[in-house]
Amino acid sequence: MNAKVIGQGVGYGLIAAAVYGLLLFWPAGTFDYWQAWVFLAVYGGLSIACCVYWGLTNPAVLQRRLRGGPKAEARLTQKLASTALITVFTAVFVVSALDHRFGWSAVPTAVSVLGEVVVVLGLGLGILAVVQNGYAAANITVEDEQPVISTGMYGLVRHPMYFSLLVTMVGLSLALGSYWGLTGALVSVPILVVRILDEEKLLTQELAGYPEYTQRVRYRLVPYLW
Repeated sequence: MNAKVIGQGVGYGLIAAAVYGLLLFWPAGTFDYWQAWVFLAVYGGLSIACCVYWGLTNPAVLQRRLRGGPKAEARLTQKLASTALITVFTAVFVVSALDHRFGWSAVPTAVSVLGEVVVVLGLGLGILAVVQNGYAAANITVEDEQPVISTGMYGLVRHPMYFSLLVTMVGLSLALGSYWGLTGALVSVPILVVRILDEEKLLTQELAGYPEYTQRVRYRLVPYLW
């Protein structure tokens, strides 16, 4: 069972990396795009490592992370929000690659390296959030006997997974050598707000102890802001 789940996870990760590569190298019109290669190596390496680790230690976590996307969502608002986030994420790749091709913005190498560090930080925070809350699925759902996690990152913000996504989005375009791609991070904010507000309606209704948790942890997405 573990081997099957690990195989599925690694397969999905490799397919995602291949799709990201297509979204980068085709619009860029060249394979001479080191920023893209570095990102794909980082993303692919982390994806495979996480799949193997979770598959060996807690396959249920990996199975939850594999059930994602608009089709996996039961609520219409979440289907629309998930679709919008995927669209924005795709646009960041394409716009950044076109920026590389046509030279719309000149991003210094040091800034691209810093952007890659931010991407690793964002992905790392997302991994940490899943480690601290094994019920953090890729779709919005509440399972039987699911507890409220209020320690670690969940003691700072109620939705650390979305915070990690926002951090990743900020670093992504810089890592890919584009300032124009930063618009994706800005556009993703209102989408995340809609997704979070709708998710909290479900959690308040179906997750025991969640209303009390919202009173203890005041911030939803960014500490001291919202």
